[in-house]
Amino acid sequence: MKGKDFVKKYTMVLALILVFVLFTILTGGRLIMAQNISNLLLQNAYVLVMACGMLLCILTGGNVDLSVGSTLCLSAAAAAKLMEGGSSPATAVFVSLLISAVIGIWQGWLIGYIHIPPFICTLAGMFLFRGLARVILDSKTIAVMNPGFLKLFTSYIQIPGVDSLGNCPSAMVIGIIIAVCLTIFMIANRAKKAKQGYQVASFASTLIRVIIFDALIIAYASRLMGYKGIPVMVIWILAIVLIFGFITSKTVFGRYFYAVGGNEKATKLSGIDPRKVYFWAYFLMSLLAGLSGLLVGARIGSVDGNMGNSYEMDAIASCFIGGASAYGGSGKISGVMVGAILLGVINMGMSILGLPDQYQYVVKGAVLLAAVIFDVVTNHKTGKS
Repeated sequence: MKGKDFVKKYTMVLALILVFVLFTILTGGRLIMAQNISNLLLQNAYVLVMACGMLLCILTGGNVDLSVGSTLCLSAAAAAKLMEGGSSPATAVFVSLLISAVIGIWQGWLIGYIHIPPFICTLAGMFLFRGLARVILDSKTIAVMNPGFLKLFTSYIQIPGVDSLGNCPSAMVIGIIIAVCLTIFMIANRAKKAKQGYQVASFASTLIRVIIFDALIIAYASRLMGYKGIPVMVIWILAIVLIFGFITSKTVFGRYFYAVGGNEKATKLSGIDPRKVYFWAYFLMSLLAGLSGLLVGARIGSVDGNMGNSYEMDAIASCFIGGASAYGGSGKISGVMVGAILLGVINMGMSILGLPDQYQYVVKGAVLLAAVIFDVVTNHKTGKS
């Protein structure tokens, strides 16, 4: 791979490394403290989860879901209200996810089968679901204190007698296991593709990628080892990312989203029903928004009518910054995760520095615009055609 092609393919990864190093220097190393590294993913869990669903919407032709922040709020409000009334955490989780599933079915049907423009449909949903959430909350703030619910989303994995606060060797052991499994998978996957006659990167290039990924995993595990161990919320994030990464890259169903975004008419002529693709995109997006509401409610410890404001913008920005095309048809879960973490590093770095919120908006807006311009210019796009 030539240097120019390498830079083009890994632009956002290089940008993430640059931003991380920059803020590490500017914060005097505070950014890489064990607690901050642990909190980096926890504070951005909702972005990482919702961005997986948002990518599906964007793949269908640059469409987005503007209602996910309100769906998140409604889901969290329902769970908090039920637990306040004495319901079990299992009931609260089930009802919350059921509500988000109904929202997904409703919006997926309107967009896919009634052909309501996604922007208009989800814009209406943004106001409607926010209002319903405030009705449930009675315009009050409800505390989330159920121990079972908090344990399900905010606890840490610790082995009794082995791990303790500030010394959790189990995190390092798990990190090493994950690194070994990743190494075996990447090398075996390259060998399989080469055997089938596909063009693959050189073994040296693959080895360098493996070393970089393994080093990052071990470094992250070492930070978690020095704090409270592996957060359960990270397990939720990994589960969603792996599931949607598999769907979009390894299944025929996942390729339908790319096909519709690439050329909807040709997709229809080939026997694929675009209506079902739109339906599933918005159904899965709403379901992930509902799960994100539970994650955010547990992390913050309370729910109010303003929860989730502008969260949809974070999810959308993560997708575009991570390489998803503004015209649909291209984008990867791995790239979206890079975009989400990049935004998270920027937010955390600026917060540690004590900079006002307005500067965070300026920086995020500039990064998003730069990413979209880069996509359009490098791919020579002047329109959807």
